[in-house]
Amino acid sequence: MALAAIAIATAGCVTTVSDTNIAGNPVGRDAVAGRYQRSVDEVYRAAIQVINNDGTLLTEYIPHDTTNVVRAFMGQVNQNKVWVRVEAVDPQTPITQITVEARTKWGNQDLDLAHELEKEVALQLAR
Repeated sequence: MALAAIAIATAGCVTTVSDTNIAGNPVGRDAVAGRYQRSVDEVYRAAIQVINNDGTLLTEYIPHDTTNVVRAFMGQVNQNKVWVRVEAVDPQTPITQITVEARTKWGNQDLDLAHELEKEVALQLAR
């Protein structure tokens, strides 16, 4: 009984970087961001390549209330869920921001995985 009360008290709702909601631990940081002097298309393709190399791409979409300068997807790497958002910082310049969020299958933050995937995108862009 006490375990059930603890589980209910610690569970929460988290909004992901792709503007979706999931059950998870809302306390703590779970996302990292990087900016690149590349187009949205280039950064998005690099991010898709990284997810396909490391895991599985599950869903691609354009978040609500955005234009085509914002793209997002969800994937799975090592049984962890990963959300990636790629958006133009300023549509007039080729500066693009990528935000990577990672959570364990239990809904806890996995900042190490998010950082590793963001770093792999940077390396993919350098090729």
